Amino acid sequence: MKIKFFTTGGTIDKIYFDDLSEYKIGDPKVETILRDARINFDYEIQPLFRKDSLDMTDKDRIAILNAVNNDKNRFIVITHGTDTMIKTANALKKIKNKVIVLTGAMEPAAFKSSDAFFNLGGATAAVQVLENGVYIAINGRVYNPDKIKKNRDLLQFIEK
Repeated sequence: MKIKFFTTGGTIDKIYFDDLSEYKIGDPKVETILRDARINFDYEIQPLFRKDSLDMTDKDRIAILNAVNNDKNRFIVITHGTDTMIKTANALKKIKNKVIVLTGAMEPAAFKSSDAFFNLGGATAAVQVLENGVYIAINGRVYNPDKIKKNRDLLQFIEK
């Protein structure tokens, strides 16, 4: 079994530039997180974008759909910005015979307090045991994307 990781940017990959006082999307952090976790499964990482999810377009979602649909692997984890993660998850529902789990972070992986490591670990475990379909794994839960919404005040996803 191999898990394919697609990266699209989002907060999980953001880095802070002191001289500019702003965040930018940096290199994907999945490789570092997996290496540091000393995982023992085969995986492949394919970066697709370095975008904040608020900047993603329908064209970008079609590119994600095509990349996942055309990939030979059954187990797919996608790192994605949390603001439009649900929209992308719903666009991927056309894909059959794969387990697709989207995850992200409310704080950049570069921060000690980040939820990125926990969320990526949860998504990685979830993708191995779920039935075919599209899911969001975040905040210690696995969700059907149709039944949740992002709560900015709590920095969590909650059921509708």
